[in-house]
Amino acid sequence: MTRKLKRFLILLDNDSLLYLPGSFLSGRVLLELEEDTPVLGLFFYIAGEGVIRFADRGQGKISDKENYIDFSMRLLGDGPSGPGARIVVLSPGVHSFPFKLGLPLGLPSTFLGKHGWVQYFCKASLKEPSGVVHKNQQVFIIMNPIDLNLEPAILMKPFLCEIEDTIGVPCLSAGPVSCRIRLDRGGYVPGECICIYASIENNSKVTIKKTRAVLTETIQYTSKSKMMETETRELASLQKGRVEAGSTDQWRNEMMHIPPLPPTNLRGCHLIRVQYDVYFIIKPKGLEKELKLQLPIMIATYPVRNNDGTLSRKKGTNYPTVLPMFRPWMNTNSLKK
Repeated sequence: MTRKLKRFLILLDNDSLLYLPGSFLSGRVLLELEEDTPVLGLFFYIAGEGVIRFADRGQGKISDKENYIDFSMRLLGDGPSGPGARIVVLSPGVHSFPFKLGLPLGLPSTFLGKHGWVQYFCKASLKEPSGVVHKNQQVFIIMNPIDLNLEPAILMKPFLCEIEDTIGVPCLSAGPVSCRIRLDRGGYVPGECICIYASIENNSKVTIKKTRAVLTETIQYTSKSKMMETETRELASLQKGRVEAGSTDQWRNEMMHIPPLPPTNLRGCHLIRVQYDVYFIIKPKGLEKELKLQLPIMIATYPVRNNDGTLSRKKGTNYPTVLPMFRPWMNTNSLKK
């Protein structure tokens, strides 16, 4: 049928290919034929799956998979598709076969990572009486948004963390270093600023070389409830200089801008987990161990609104008009020291 079949396309009604869970996926399968063509049927299939795949230390391959959508329908033909199936003859010209399907609620967002992915696609297959099957495939994107207005109210309250540890050589320069850090809240959207307050007391005899606040993304890959791989990448940072021995330093409303990030909601995916954190890092001079505080935060899609529905913009807020769906930084280095 190769010469008879001029076009075989899956055309979605939404040109952006972007869908929300619970919305309708609609479109048509288009065939263009040059002459009368006998077929057994036209079959349509929609799938959504999460997959992880990587090599272990023994050079073997480890993989795992879970399904989110698995639905098929017949757009042309009836009865059995095997021997004895009724043959349908399609005339020359263009034939269009519409489809419409309600997507389930709770689908995890599309995700492409180094060791795994969450992907959604639809397939069409046209079967000839000779046994030849023509296939085509179209990928579409799911975005499961996070609305801060629907999340627990505690995310809008200040987030505190503190640590005290000893640095230096015992009996010579050892002494306590304490740090208290506060974020203005625990939930944000891209374009907003994380307001950071910190107090560092250096009661040791070792100079602190620098202090850093870092926004990171951590991706964890899990198979059979066992953590297999973890990646952490730096997305934004702020830095201040030295804190001499016996002195203190303050961070007062230092603002770290959140860059455009893909809306991440892998709720419903048990193989891949994405987490955002603010790390506050105290780096002493020399070979002394650094001190690190971790504050998990939520990066959402929709910002908090006032009671009248208007946005409450803080200083430095600049919501991007478009959020990327994928992660251009996937091949960059891990968390810097």
